[in-house]
Amino acid sequence: METTIPKKRKKLSAILVTLLLLLILMIILAFVWSSEPEPIDPITVRQSYPAGEPPIGYLTVETTARVAESLLDKSGGFLSNDIMPPSVFMDNMPSYEFGALVQIRDMVTVLRDDISRAQSQSTENLSLRNSLERFNIAHTKWLLPRAEGEYRKGIKHLREYRDALTDSHITNTQFYARADNLRSWLYFVSKRLGSLSQRLSASVGRTRINTDLAGDKSAQQSTNTSQLVEVKTPWLEIDDIFWEARGSTWAIVQMMKAVEQDFESVIKDKNAQASFRQIILELEATQDPMWSPMVVNGREFGFLANHSLVMSSYISRANAAIIDLVELLKRG
Repeated sequence: METTIPKKRKKLSAILVTLLLLLILMIILAFVWSSEPEPIDPITVRQSYPAGEPPIGYLTVETTARVAESLLDKSGGFLSNDIMPPSVFMDNMPSYEFGALVQIRDMVTVLRDDISRAQSQSTENLSLRNSLERFNIAHTKWLLPRAEGEYRKGIKHLREYRDALTDSHITNTQFYARADNLRSWLYFVSKRLGSLSQRLSASVGRTRINTDLAGDKSAQQSTNTSQLVEVKTPWLEIDDIFWEARGSTWAIVQMMKAVEQDFESVIKDKNAQASFRQIILELEATQDPMWSPMVVNGREFGFLANHSLVMSSYISRANAAIIDLVELLKRG
């Protein structure tokens, strides 16, 4: 009897030590896997074209493909659909991945519906259609087909379109760097940034005037709403929205640097180089290092910082500049 008790204690101690070591290991992995992907160097993308100056569209398409690859190949890989610890307990990086993925989907949508087509009745590009179908799979899907596998196929189809652009013998595959096509993409970006800015600023509850039907006397909506609207993002969600915004703006910065080069003649024609660069600078500010171990959301003028309001401020300024740029591109 006396010998069995020490044995049980030794087994219990061994189990507790093992669990403690596993917990420490998971914390370390969670910390390492929370590393954000590195920026994509436009010079490296340009140099990846084997024969001199790349054709119009190469930089935008290849950068979009590399943004997608960065989500899959970063530290820890793609975490949004992991069901094993520590990934299943992590929410910051999955939110970051979703924000970037939305931008990839938007870019491929514009490539498919606008940039690759000369007119509204032109035939859509098959590679871009297949790519968009792959990227539209739910980012949380872990059973077959797994999200990562589908996104890899989406990247492959995207590069099929890129390769066709580089082949001078293939004349039915084009990238039309026109002002209207640039506006189409910027519309997407503006709407995404506007939504993110509102959700971030709602970390501090405010009563706002309902402006849903403002500016149109004949406008109607399906259900009546109050003239005063209480807007507040639940405190359990604001952390995820912050990281979604960080991932989204990271992807936009990489794409804008490529778009700036492919649409260079359009931007110069509108004398919009400074506006474009200012948008990039505002969005790059959202990528400054986070020195706080967690996203803090104090009052506007309270004792604690409010990281969401700071992020919202940068995004709002960038969005305002994008709206001005869209108006500039509309002019003849």
